[in-house]
Amino acid sequence: TNEVELEDMIENIIDAVEKQSLSCNMIERSMVETAVLECSRSIDETMYVSLLYFKTNTTRRIFFLSMTDHSAPNLFGSARDKAELFRERYIILQQRTHRHELFTPSAIGTQTDESKSKFQLKTVETLLGNSAKMGEVIVLGMITQLKEVSSVVAELCLLYSTGWYEDEVFHVTAFGFPPIEPSAITRAYYGNINFFGGPSSTSVKSSAKLKQMEEENEDAMFVFLSDVWLDQAEVLENLRIMFSGYSAIPPTCFFFCGNFSSTPYGKNQIQSLKGTWNLSPSCFFNKSRFVFVPGSEDPGPGSILPRPPLTENITEEFRQQVPFSVFTTNPCRVQYCTQEIIIFREDLVNKMCRNCVRFPNSSLDIPNHFVKTILSQGHLTPLPLNVSPVYWAYDYTLRTYPLPDLIVFADKYDPFTVTNTDCLCINPVRSCLYFSILKQ
Repeated sequence: TNEVELEDMIENIIDAVEKQSLSCNMIERSMVETAVLECSRSIDETMYVSLLYFKTNTTRRIFFLSMTDHSAPNLFGSARDKAELFRERYIILQQRTHRHELFTPSAIGTQTDESKSKFQLKTVETLLGNSAKMGEVIVLGMITQLKEVSSVVAELCLLYSTGWYEDEVFHVTAFGFPPIEPSAITRAYYGNINFFGGPSSTSVKSSAKLKQMEEENEDAMFVFLSDVWLDQAEVLENLRIMFSGYSAIPPTCFFFCGNFSSTPYGKNQIQSLKGTWNLSPSCFFNKSRFVFVPGSEDPGPGSILPRPPLTENITEEFRQQVPFSVFTTNPCRVQYCTQEIIIFREDLVNKMCRNCVRFPNSSLDIPNHFVKTILSQGHLTPLPLNVSPVYWAYDYTLRTYPLPDLIVFADKYDPFTVTNTDCLCINPVRSCLYFSILKQ
């Protein structure tokens, strides 16, 4: 067994060295040390990934690593961070639009298909610099609403505006979302840049070894639960029943999303929560991993996103009982072989319905409209900052670009499963509600 483990470790180190940028054919000691350090990181440390900040270069239309030229992000962001927040969201969608077939001009010398119309985005500067009437104008911009408080509140949704421009007035006839770009097209354009995060310097989507491991382990199973109220005896008892049912075939990972208390407010909230981690999943020790994603009403710094993990003084006892437990941020990013997964605990559907400019005609289509909005915007919370506060300097952690393979919206809304542009979006059942139904 030791020889097999040694061979696996050597292969992992070789793979890590091959991923590095080698300036010559000779491998130096520092390169091997970096590879060993990367391979020695425990799975617990990489279960929720650290996401690097890639910024856009508007001239070359590429992404570059912001950390190399700027200081690390700060929770107390500056005015520049707030401006960059909106700028980066706009530029990402603008570049994605220019790559779409409807906005890509035909190559010189090729035969054009007259049945397919081509469009061109116009900038506001182009409109202001033109005194003549312009028809069939398409502008990409951020929708806003004028409030009675004599201020403009950005709704943060970037839309196409189609219409005509005359006498310094843009007459809009229709709105539309930017096209959703499949992950494969994005990666073909930008190469092996690791947008998703994690210990690897390059994207692991194209790793043949991880793909083989994924195919060999077809029985891998993830279990997602939301609103796991650990202060309710009925919920704890039903969790033990669930563990008993899975004992024969342990899942790869259990994902528990907050809120973890049915009465989250009060001076005794933290002390009460510390005494509720009595899950005792002893039958899954060394077999399954447990990931806990905090909710907006769990102990923490308010409702600002991204949300840090639950503090160690609350989870210390459970960590000792279950060594393969990870308490993550919200949202959380998980890399399973070549699969990229985002888990987000937020009551987002109701917020978007309350703040939408135009409500869908049929309430039955809300999940499809919701998913389309999130994916087209390339962001988990395309809402005004007063509705969904965000740490300005950490807004990039909420991007959904390139599209992941799976997004888990742990929302209070009814469960749904929607697939759009090869991205599977699900809303799991609320455990507090599901267990109460089983009890009845």
